[in-house]
Amino acid sequence: MKRTTLSLIAGTTALAAVTGFAALTQPTAPGAGAAAKAAAVLPVERSSLLCPAPSTSDLAETTYTSFTPVTKGTKSDGTTALLPAAGKTAAGGDGKKKTPAKPVLTPKAPGTPAAGATSGGASPALMGTAEGRFAPGWTLQETTEVAAGTGRGLLGVNCTAPDTDFWFPGVSTAADRTDYLHLTNPDDSAAVVDIELYDKDGPVATTAGDDFTVPAGSGEPILLSTLTGEKQDDLTVHVNVRSGRVGAAVQALDDKLGGDWLAASTDPAGSLVVPGIPKDATAVRLVAFTPADSDADLKVQLASPSGLITPAGKETLHVKAGTTTAVDLGDVTRGEAGSLVLTPTDQSVPVVAAVRVVRGKGDKQESAYLPATSPVGTRASAVANTAKGTTLSLTAPTGTAKVKVTASAGSEGGTAATQTYTIRAGTTQDVQLPAPAGLKGTYALTVEPLTDTPVYASRTLTASIEGLPGFTIQTLPADRGTVAVPQTEEDMTVLQK
Repeated sequence: MKRTTLSLIAGTTALAAVTGFAALTQPTAPGAGAAAKAAAVLPVERSSLLCPAPSTSDLAETTYTSFTPVTKGTKSDGTTALLPAAGKTAAGGDGKKKTPAKPVLTPKAPGTPAAGATSGGASPALMGTAEGRFAPGWTLQETTEVAAGTGRGLLGVNCTAPDTDFWFPGVSTAADRTDYLHLTNPDDSAAVVDIELYDKDGPVATTAGDDFTVPAGSGEPILLSTLTGEKQDDLTVHVNVRSGRVGAAVQALDDKLGGDWLAASTDPAGSLVVPGIPKDATAVRLVAFTPADSDADLKVQLASPSGLITPAGKETLHVKAGTTTAVDLGDVTRGEAGSLVLTPTDQSVPVVAAVRVVRGKGDKQESAYLPATSPVGTRASAVANTAKGTTLSLTAPTGTAKVKVTASAGSEGGTAATQTYTIRAGTTQDVQLPAPAGLKGTYALTVEPLTDTPVYASRTLTASIEGLPGFTIQTLPADRGTVAVPQTEEDMTVLQK
């Protein structure tokens, strides 16, 4: 088991693996000292998203919801495709003839969500592409209801772009947990992946973590407890793709506390924000890891509706180099909206983090996971929202911000609505959402900061499942719907050289 540290190569690769693809050829400067022309910000023309296999439960009911916000400057045409990862084809009635797989859903136009559904535990991972007017800001979510069994409850995950580096603090190989790492390879060649585990003492020896192969065009669920004989409550998983690229997410299932998807934490950083912990959380557990060679000392604060406060007795968190550290924060939100803000007490050391949130009491408890995330940036969307049971949390840790929120038309009808909010410095607000008129079906929320102050956001969905108060939380990082393209000009002198 080798120790992997941050590298310039990994950072550069991660920056390249965005949802939009652009091929640029920059001509030689016409002369020394010539000023480079300003880049044009244009909509991306192609996006790629990957959805993990939703569940192995025969009781699973899964909905996929797709949405593209309206973006100025896009082409008038475009297409989307969301198809099974395993071969992209389906067997015919005789078991021999192959026919193209049917799309799970078919969006009609930007600005309106589209939904599709599957049932049971045999649904495969999905690979999606959007081109033209459907590409900028394309957002896709997988939401599953499981009425009983390990991991019962409401599970939700944003389908993600393929990448080469992922961190998952908060996984477990304990006896009451069944955690699967789902890897999906969208490409025509196999991907080679290293899977590394870290506990409170550092790297964990694994049986098959290195050189793991993900076949072309396939999804692979890996039971984490099969990689090590150690039973650990708090682990960090690092997925390092050495060849190719994959989508990655962890499905964390508990025998008593239900389950949900754990999305990857934002890249290691000295300061982190975990936005939108539900106000009725009965237990919050913070898990952090540093890949650095130095220890990290973090100041722990809660951005509440009234400002930044420090949890009593949990003022700081010490994370030893290369190890995972966990701390129970209890009912830290105490009935109010809240976001965790982690900042260095002295030297800045890169860290990743996530929290497990528990709601309910007794045999009615349900859990969800919330990773540290990046700011909303220019724009971000959350889909599969319902008329009741949707909460949008906004936080501005460093300064007052103005934010525009648009509720789209419904997937089956309705008219979009917009509202603007002011989020005071150091606070979190669960905002009163604009209501689409005549809403039918589900709708999308699009968040657009109107000021330069960083804004972080998450969306919580709640639903009653056989009397169980199910819930799931998704963060809203920037949708990367635009790309900066340097302006170029024709230079015929290159033909004379």
